[in-house]
Amino acid sequence: MASSVAVVLAALFANGAIAVLKFGGYLLTGSPAMLSETYHSVSDTGNQVFLLVGIFYGRKEATRDHPFGYGKAQFFYSFLVSVLLFGIAGWESLKHGYHAITHPEPVATGSVTLPVALPAVGTEVPSVWVNYAVLLGAIAFESYALKKAYAAIKKQIDEHSWSGLREAFKKTADVTVLTALTEDAIAMGGAGLALLGVYLSRVTGNPIYDSVSAALIGVMLMSFAVALAWENKRLLLGESLPPAQERELRTLVTDWDGVTDIVDFRTVYFGPAKVLVVADVSFDPNLDTAAMDEHITAIEDAIRERAPDVSKVYIEPER
Repeated sequence: MASSVAVVLAALFANGAIAVLKFGGYLLTGSPAMLSETYHSVSDTGNQVFLLVGIFYGRKEATRDHPFGYGKAQFFYSFLVSVLLFGIAGWESLKHGYHAITHPEPVATGSVTLPVALPAVGTEVPSVWVNYAVLLGAIAFESYALKKAYAAIKKQIDEHSWSGLREAFKKTADVTVLTALTEDAIAMGGAGLALLGVYLSRVTGNPIYDSVSAALIGVMLMSFAVALAWENKRLLLGESLPPAQERELRTLVTDWDGVTDIVDFRTVYFGPAKVLVVADVSFDPNLDTAAMDEHITAIEDAIRERAPDVSKVYIEPER
């Protein structure tokens, strides 16, 4: 949990600073790609706030109305982030890029006056250099946030022996880190696209490159938002442990001394790193009640030891 908060705070700091830089660059240069990137960073900043709300809301203690706690709040707020990423950043970027393509304006080739004096070059600088500086600064900030998010997801990959990011994307229940990692990666790609578009338009004098990069940023944002929403959906609907891990726990119970059969075995996530295991187990009829209770307690302890994410275990004896 602490790592999730650190990842989100790093992304919040980076995106807030970048949003201000990009909007200033747009005001000074009028670049369509810079405005698309401003939408992107403003959306990302708001998204980090939602992720923090999900983390702290999910920490609430269990109540009678929510006997397994509020862990799924993180799934809900991460899903909300994917919707906002699609609807605000993605759609607005695509719409603005399309408008710039169909209504092209000449590439700005003049200079801008910076609010502070730069003795080495004076206060007048080519407007395109403002965009370059802002986008390179954005890439630097996003690199910091991406490094934090990747370290957190890499730790999970090592703990679960996953093959890599692709498997982690499909199996992790820590959607907060997953969302932050996705946003940071998209932000790096978006800044790179904007930088390329601005550069090509400046070199060729054709505004189409800047406009197309703005539209592509929108398409990229919407595509990743759909993928992120899909991954959050599986957890909101109550996904079980991965089949291999569930089979391992089932085998542990089946092979336990005194167990004759498993009538039913189910697992479900009710929060990040919070799994519920429920099993109907048939025991040797020669076992008395006290011995059966000892077996159940030992099985529950063994399941928790084998799978640290398991928070609740309910073994129901069947005759």
